[in-house]
Amino acid sequence: MRWGILATGGIAAAFAADLVDLPGAEIVAVASRRREPAEAFAERFGVERAYGDWESLAADPDVDVVYVATPHAAHRAAAGLCLEAGRNVLCEKPFTLNLREAEELVALAREHDRFLMEAMWMYCNPLVRRLKALVEDGAIGEVRTVHADFGLAGPFPAAHRLRDRALGGGALLDLGVYPVSFAQLLLGEPDGVAASAVLSPEGVDLQTGAVLSWESGALASLHCSIVGGTAVTASVTGSRGRIDIPSGFFNPDRFVLHRDGRDPEEFAADPADGPRTSLRHEAAEVMRALRAGEKESPLVPLEGTLAVMRTLDAVRERIGVRYPGEETAGDETAVLAG
Repeated sequence: MRWGILATGGIAAAFAADLVDLPGAEIVAVASRRREPAEAFAERFGVERAYGDWESLAADPDVDVVYVATPHAAHRAAAGLCLEAGRNVLCEKPFTLNLREAEELVALAREHDRFLMEAMWMYCNPLVRRLKALVEDGAIGEVRTVHADFGLAGPFPAAHRLRDRALGGGALLDLGVYPVSFAQLLLGEPDGVAASAVLSPEGVDLQTGAVLSWESGALASLHCSIVGGTAVTASVTGSRGRIDIPSGFFNPDRFVLHRDGRDPEEFAADPADGPRTSLRHEAAEVMRALRAGEKESPLVPLEGTLAVMRTLDAVRERIGVRYPGEETAGDETAVLAG
């Protein structure tokens, strides 16, 4: 499977390093807005072709699938360009800035009959998949609550991308996408959203707390921050037990299952699944789906991605964060009752 990589930053390098060791994968081209970083990336990873523009990569007939690793404010433009050129796409998270852009990408993929997937590596992690299966099998009964947090200590200067409104800065889209995606992996799209945040002078969220609710009575309490390093933990409580992820819930090395009346059970990551920081599981899923002729992944379905974007839009509506180019409140956000 021949990969093209669009962008040359840290996440692109981490992904390329995993592709190099993934059987059946080959990086054939890389692109940046300037030729110099593309050539440096190509030399580092032994890539044959380096392009100083996105269009050349999108038009390269030897590329089976493009991994879009730009900052998320550019996801719509970069992924859209590749889809229109007939390339299959794996696009980094958050998928886009807002629901409208996400819907446009999904429509383009379907119009051009191409594969499209959000790079939500948490959903492809074998241990997270095991946790989800246990919940679905009723190991803890009916889910009542989900707790998840993701915070970085910072401090980040005003010029940093995480505080740059033009780049979609703030804690929610960069970090909060993980707690929201974790809750919706287990409970689906919420019926209600409440949120509060502390905003920066630039108008992005420094930290956000959200409570999602479902008609079943389930609640999710979620938090993200770029002004305080949190434990990055998660827990799922059901009517007959609880599952705790003690650290790094989006890429865990273990979790503990507590069933009423039983001793705790620890589930650990299998060393055979690769390094804990590995991104290869999402790449392997893309390759599996493409070989099977699928246009989306059952692990990271497009409707699920759109549902997460609806929730993120609803949270931003509550906390008053808007990005350049977005219309007035209500025009570009799907506000959920709550």
